Order: sequence, then C-alpha cells, then structure tokens
Amino acid sequence: MIKKLVYNFEEYFIVYSLAFMTLLVFVQVVMRYVFQNSLSWSEELARYIFLWLSWIGASYAVKERSHFRVEMFANKLTGASRKYFELFVLLAWFGFCVFLAYQGSTVTRHLLTRGQLSAAMEIPMAYAYASVPVGSALMALRLIVEIKKLFSGTPGGKGA
Repeated sequence: MIKKLVYNFEEYFIVYSLAFMTLLVFVQVVMRYVFQNSLSWSEELARYIFLWLSWIGASYAVKERSHFRVEMFANKLTGASRKYFELFVLLAWFGFCVFLAYQGSTVTRHLLTRGQLSAAMEIPMAYAYASVPVGSALMALRLIVEIKKLFSGTPGGKGA
C-alpha cells in the first residue's frame, strides 16, 4: 500500500491538485460574475497550485516516458550505439535536473531568508518557488530509474 502510494505519488498529486484548482477557479468565476464580489486570494492560490502541478507533472512525464523528444538522430542508431546514445541523453537530462534542483534550492533558501510574502495570501513566496527544486529532484530520481531500466533490459526501457 505505502509502496504503491510512493510510486504513484505524482499521479495522485496531479489528479487532486487539478481537481482542487478547477474547483477554486470555478468558485472565483461564480463569485465574480454572479455575486459581483471576487475573492482576493483565489487567483494567486490557483497560480501556485499550477506551478506545483507543472513541476510534479514533469516528473510524472519522465515516469511515463511522455516528454517530447526529437528522435531523428537516435532512430538511425541500433544496438549498443543506440543504448549508449540513450545513456548520454539520460545523463545530460539528469545533470540538468540536478542543476535545476540546486539552483532552485538556492533561490528558495534566499526567499525564505528575506521573508518575502505573496501579495494576496501573505504566505512565503518560497512555497511557490520550492516547486522547482522538488519537481527537478523528483525528475532526477525518475531518470535514475530510467537509466537502470536501460541497462537491465527491462521491457519499456528507452533502449529496448
């Protein structure tokens, strides 16, 4: 049960946050156009949920192997050369994710230190910016799994 929850964390997060964000925007529209009184915080919260949804969704896309790729060059390779090319691509992507996670953590720590608050909800801006290092770190973990699949011969691995 817990293993399934951890393995499918991104999927659960995406579904529930998208449902909540949709409900929140719907309530905002009703409040604005039916009651002529808008909520001051709902648009900001929806924006921050969307940030988290996007970055966690990027990690989920790695798990599902659904990121866009240009495979013109890769399709010309076969056998071991294709496998090593895929390894190169995954390692470059992994390095970029680690870089994003590190830099995102640096920005988030800086915002926490400065104590910058959001305009409407007055919550720390670091909460919104933390989506970058968290999503990038999750992507990096999923890429490690993809690299393992590439060399273990697991069906569905990029080199299979």
